[in-house]
Amino acid sequence: MSRVSASDYRVNQAIRAPRVRLIGPNGENWGIVSREEALRKARELDLDLVEVAPSANPPVCRVMDFGKFLYQQKRGGRGQPRTKTEVKELRLRPRTSEHDRNIKIRKARGWLEDGKKVRIRVQFRGREITYPELVLSDLKVIAEQLSDVAKVEAPPKLEGRSMIMMLAPLGQRKRPRKNPAS
Repeated sequence: MSRVSASDYRVNQAIRAPRVRLIGPNGENWGIVSREEALRKARELDLDLVEVAPSANPPVCRVMDFGKFLYQQKRGGRGQPRTKTEVKELRLRPRTSEHDRNIKIRKARGWLEDGKKVRIRVQFRGREITYPELVLSDLKVIAEQLSDVAKVEAPPKLEGRSMIMMLAPLGQRKRPRKNPAS
């Protein structure tokens, strides 16, 4: 990752363009104004004028606290780090027995209770694909069985030789992890 420094940006008097597209401190577009007008507005708010897109025509400048901006850039982004929701996949076949399917549903329930999304994929082979409505009804039954912990995010749809349905957890409650050390 490259380091961010003050020399990477033109600030206040260092901006050379005669006209700039001005963005306010809250992200609102203030239109195209002269450089002097933009500097005056920044001074009125006791903030800096920073050129954020020098290659644009006209260059884009933003009214902001430059010190705070540099700190956030060095820290690595805005606000809290994003947590990526993990997607688990459950693979079935059209002829999977009811007992095996129930075991897989129990596993999916655990993932959903952990706050993970679950993709249920039913893989067709040979002539099994000639009756997709049977699999569709099975997927609806599975969704109904898991309706207390999940909602259907993407309804069942045929993609190539498989039918896929996506389930998302209802709440963000995560069950406590079992501690293997104790």
